[in-house]
Amino acid sequence: MRRVWVIGVLIFMLVALFMLDIVMGSVPVPFRALLEVLSGNGDDVYHTILMDIRLPKALTALCVGASLALSGLWMQTLFRNPLVGPYVLGISSGATLGVALYVFLFAMLGISSFYISSWGMALSAMFGAAVLFLVVSLVSFRLPNSVSLLIAGVMLGSVATSVVSLLQHISDPDSVKLFVNWTLGSLSGVTWEKLGVMGLLVMVGLICAPFLCKPLDAMLLGDEYAESVGARVGRTRMMTIFSATILTGATTAFTGPIGFVGIAVPHLVRGLLKSSSHRLLVPASLLCGAVLMLSCDLISQMPANGYILPINALTALVGAPVVLWIILRGR
Repeated sequence: MRRVWVIGVLIFMLVALFMLDIVMGSVPVPFRALLEVLSGNGDDVYHTILMDIRLPKALTALCVGASLALSGLWMQTLFRNPLVGPYVLGISSGATLGVALYVFLFAMLGISSFYISSWGMALSAMFGAAVLFLVVSLVSFRLPNSVSLLIAGVMLGSVATSVVSLLQHISDPDSVKLFVNWTLGSLSGVTWEKLGVMGLLVMVGLICAPFLCKPLDAMLLGDEYAESVGARVGRTRMMTIFSATILTGATTAFTGPIGFVGIAVPHLVRGLLKSSSHRLLVPASLLCGAVLMLSCDLISQMPANGYILPINALTALVGAPVVLWIILRGR
């Protein structure tokens, strides 16, 4: 009963926050105007605000929150470590490096940023995330404990960040400005075209979820136990890495690196459900991640005079206390 209640509350919050995110902003939209726009008889100004700006941004928040939350859940189970996530293990840094190479390479070749395509940014982000994730996975087999894995992930992420800094130093100011604005993290720059690309890639990453729940439950007790009950550990690892890479790379490419969602949400969901079953954790993580991103997007629009707070700062305010709580509880 508790689990049904938790899922029901998350669904209700998701719908309510999604509607609020559409109608609230620098120009408040009456609910009646929203219904008129949806019926096809609304005012042209409200139609532009809702359909071209607010709705793509709200759908982007859904995709980003759900993708990062599920990616964090995959990584925590795969490495059996409660403190790993796309941001901590440096996967987001790898995606950032991939986008930096793509943007600055175009600049060095004298090609205008106007020709930077959505597919190009997405593929470069996924490639960078995949390379760094594979390196971390290979390193994890040779490390004696989880603390060493965290240190290795932070160091590899620092290397990727250093390479990005060098690329910024030798590139032209226009490309650097474009890239720096991207690194701040924003949901408002995703158009319908980019949302279509991101949504398609996110769906590809989610295809693996139904097939991973049962073997990942077994892997929580160790690889030897998982193999003894018939789980194919090697294939499960590859599918998990593929899914996490697609989800992290696809969202990072269009919204910038957003931290702490992947590490905080799985723990919040485990605490709410009091369960480690991925059959329950996967849908709850998707819902909770989307709710968190919609909440952060609403808070980011609260300042007056049209100012918008960076999403990265707000997710850190939520995620950092969760990480500290995990460390203190598990001392």
